[in-house]
Amino acid sequence: MTETTVPTTDRVGFIGLGSQGGPMARRIVEDGIATVLWARRQETLDAYSDTKAEYASSPADLGSRVDIACVCVVDDAGVEQVVAGDGGLLSSMASGGVIVIHSTVHPDTCRRLAEQAAEKGITLIDAPVSGGGMGAEARKLLVMVGGDAETLERVRPVFATYANPIVHLGPVGAGQRAKLINNLMLTANLGVLESAYALARSLEVDPEQLSTVLSHGSGNSFAVNVLRGPDFVLGPMGAMAGPLLQKDTRLVVDLARAAGAEPGTVLTAADAALDSMGCQR
Repeated sequence: MTETTVPTTDRVGFIGLGSQGGPMARRIVEDGIATVLWARRQETLDAYSDTKAEYASSPADLGSRVDIACVCVVDDAGVEQVVAGDGGLLSSMASGGVIVIHSTVHPDTCRRLAEQAAEKGITLIDAPVSGGGMGAEARKLLVMVGGDAETLERVRPVFATYANPIVHLGPVGAGQRAKLINNLMLTANLGVLESAYALARSLEVDPEQLSTVLSHGSGNSFAVNVLRGPDFVLGPMGAMAGPLLQKDTRLVVDLARAAGAEPGTVLTAADAALDSMGCQR
């Protein structure tokens, strides 16, 4: 932990031990915070057999044993299930507890669950992340927080094990809105970049050489490190990244429509990327 971070005495639970959540949970455990983990598959938990982490038999079991529960599952349905479903966190967590939603989901999902949690004396905040497993391992994840500022200070020692910076954006749901715009921008950058590589071929510029230029030039973006050769096209990424980017783009469009806002050029470029990945919005 950093010198300015006060260690926490809260017990922390973590649900969602995938490529993003797994490294985050390991950082918490390895920094000496008492941690309880739950996963549907035992082999997922086996990866932590070399740590002091404890295991729970269900989300409800985990909720009854922790003060702060972090959730990093894939989608809205998964978040709803582990938080408010039968045998979810709200069925057992004590008043005064905190639930942290690290998943990228609709802001309304977080607001609705926060209201349900408040009825039980539990505070829910949204804290989606960006930076991947490598970012968590390096303590450099970006965490975008929506919720009560006092609650953020309570959970900050947990976030500090894997994150820097930690940005407070406003009330519950604000973190999700920022994360969705961030992901829309990534999708748009991928669409623009694929188009730029196609143009490069037409102008007899080697895409491999151009990728070096872009990675060191003013045209650089995170997308340059994502869209690589040999063909510099988005199709091969479709199976893995396409559905998630499609989900997030749809959520942004839903938010824009509700607000009467026009997404504009960024959505046009994002749609081009999704089309190339075979995951049309």
